[in-house]
Amino acid sequence: MNIAFLTPEYPHPKTGSAGGIGTSIVSLAKALVEQGHRVSILVYGQDQDDYFEDAGIHFFKIKNIKVKGLSLFLTQKKVERLINNLYAEKKIDLVEAPDWTGFTSFVQPKCPLVIRQNGSDTYFCHHDKRKVKLKNKFLERRALKKADGLISVSEYTGNLTNKLFGLNRDFTVIPNGIDIKRFTPSASSLKKETILYFGTLIRKKGLLELPEIFNQVHKKNKEVELLLVGKDSGDIQTGYHSTWALMQPLFNSSAMQKVRYLGAVPYSEMQNLIQEATVCVFPTFAEALPVSWLEAMAMEKAIVASNIGWANEMIEDALEGFLVHPTEYQDYAKRILELLEDDNLRVNFGQSARKKVVQVFSHELVARQSVEFYKKILNS
Repeated sequence: MNIAFLTPEYPHPKTGSAGGIGTSIVSLAKALVEQGHRVSILVYGQDQDDYFEDAGIHFFKIKNIKVKGLSLFLTQKKVERLINNLYAEKKIDLVEAPDWTGFTSFVQPKCPLVIRQNGSDTYFCHHDKRKVKLKNKFLERRALKKADGLISVSEYTGNLTNKLFGLNRDFTVIPNGIDIKRFTPSASSLKKETILYFGTLIRKKGLLELPEIFNQVHKKNKEVELLLVGKDSGDIQTGYHSTWALMQPLFNSSAMQKVRYLGAVPYSEMQNLIQEATVCVFPTFAEALPVSWLEAMAMEKAIVASNIGWANEMIEDALEGFLVHPTEYQDYAKRILELLEDDNLRVNFGQSARKKVVQVFSHELVARQSVEFYKKILNS
């Protein structure tokens, strides 16, 4: 089968850094190639138009067209022409795109189009308790209605998406997956007393709650270090340019001495950083089914994560990790301290978490499930 992924991001030296959408495609694309399928990655928003091939994957860089008031529409039509040319050349049978900002709303491919719901702007604004731009909501709703098939990475995300857009569309749950061979635990590089958060520094991921949580941990354990890894982001609610700048005054002076922020690091380096951590924390308010959690779970890390929505589809509380609401600072800190102090509990959580990833979230399994879904769409 010939499958194309249309995306605004993909983590590759030639296409730039990426968030959750891009990293979720990486593992799926790799598994599909390993299973004998042809994979094309169409990345818009690039610095130039270009084509290259790497690791058996065909990459098409797409530069957006910039004309005041018409940029989006003209870029959509440019992408449409590329898709239809590739389809005519029998290089793609089907294209998949994310729901984010509804880019495919006015793209009319001659091949089937599938949307994978990793969380739209409307979805995340709902969790962030702020108004979504009417333009974005219109485009996202139109894209979802036009799609030939819908995949949701979690039952929670699919149901809430239907509710937010007033839709009643069928969707198939296929979770995000990761390469369990790449993310493999090793005891050799473990550093004692390190709490790791990795992901974008942004309000919706609980980064303004994390300082108070760490303050509570620091009261009991003066040696533990908090390590933050990820791209800084502006804060929409306050209009401030940096979430990291907003976070720093929220740490007490003593705790701040134990905080290190590395900024964004290459995706290839994340495995080592995860391995060195004692506990991983994800106090987020808004996700669909986060790849970062899966990466930590696969490496047998003990996790304290949010208990909202999607979380129960990933982690069973007190078996594969702890789930706590991000605003419950004392309870969240208590769970972190419990894991720091109990080696056996950390090991048990980590082993159970990896077992769950192997059984449910392996990229090989997710690829097979995706192909079965694509076949149904093509046959219909």
